[in-house]
Amino acid sequence: MKKQTVMLLVVLISMSNFLLSCGNNMNKHTGMFEFDSIQVNETVHLFSDTAKPACNLIVNFTYISQSSDSLIKDSLNKYFIATSLGNNYKDLTPKEAVKQYTDSYIREYREDLEPAFLQDQKDTRKEDGTDIDAWYSYYKYVSSHIQFYEGNLLIYRCRYEEYTGGAQGIYKTNYLNLNLKTMAPIHLDDLFVSNYKEALTDLLWNQLMADNRVTTHQELEEMGYCSTGNLEPTENFYISKEGLTFHYNVYEITPYIMGAVDITIPYDMMQHLLNDEAYIIKEIRG
Repeated sequence: MKKQTVMLLVVLISMSNFLLSCGNNMNKHTGMFEFDSIQVNETVHLFSDTAKPACNLIVNFTYISQSSDSLIKDSLNKYFIATSLGNNYKDLTPKEAVKQYTDSYIREYREDLEPAFLQDQKDTRKEDGTDIDAWYSYYKYVSSHIQFYEGNLLIYRCRYEEYTGGAQGIYKTNYLNLNLKTMAPIHLDDLFVSNYKEALTDLLWNQLMADNRVTTHQELEEMGYCSTGNLEPTENFYISKEGLTFHYNVYEITPYIMGAVDITIPYDMMQHLLNDEAYIIKEIRG
C-alpha cells in the first residue's frame, strides 16, 4: 500500500511539472506563432522590351503562418500587411496582398513612365543625343522580419529602399510594437505619464550628446543634427530589454549624408516617466 502511494505521488509530481512547463511555454510565446515569408524578385521593362529601361521589385514579406488562435493570426497579419505594403492591402490574405502590391507597382510604373519615356527620348536625342535610360530605371525593396517575440510583446521591423531616377534613392526603416494581450500597437502614450514629451525630449538631447561626446546642443547642430527637423519623441521606436530605441529616418533630423539616427534611452534614465500601465516593459525586463 505504501509503495502504491509513493508511486502515485511521483506520477502526480511529474504531471504537475509537465503542466507547469507547458504553461510557462505558453506564457513565454503568446499565440505560439510560426512564421513564413513570401519572396518576390521581378524585373519588368518598359513596353516589354529588354532594350528599354526596367523596374526591379524585391519583396521579402514575413507573416504568421500558424498560431494557436486563428483570430490572433489574422489580426496580426493585417498589421504586418499595413506596415509593409500599405492600408489598401490589409484586408487581403498575405499571398493576395503581395500579389496585388506587385501587380500595382508594375502597372503604375508602365502607365506613368511609358508615355513620358517616348516623349523624352524623342526630345532629348533630337537636342544633344543624351541617353536618358538611367532616368527611367526604377528599383524598390521591401523587407520585413520579426525583431522580437516573447511573452506579450512582438516587434515587427520593415525596411524600405527605393530609387526613382535622379541622383540618389531613399531608404527608411519602420518599427511596429504589438501588445499581444490587447492585440494593438503600443504607442508612447501607453508607456509614459501625462505631459511626458518635454522631459523625454530633454533625455533624447542628453543621450545624443553623450553618444557624440559633446556637451551642448549647439555642438550637435554644428555636426548636422536637427538641420532638417526638430528632435522630439517619435512613434517610430522599439522596445528592448535595455531601453527604448527611437529611430529617425533620413531627413527627419539629419541630412542624407549623415544617414538614419538611433537614440537608445536606458530604462533607468526614464523610470520616473513610465506609467503604471507599462507592464509590457516590466515583463521583458524580467
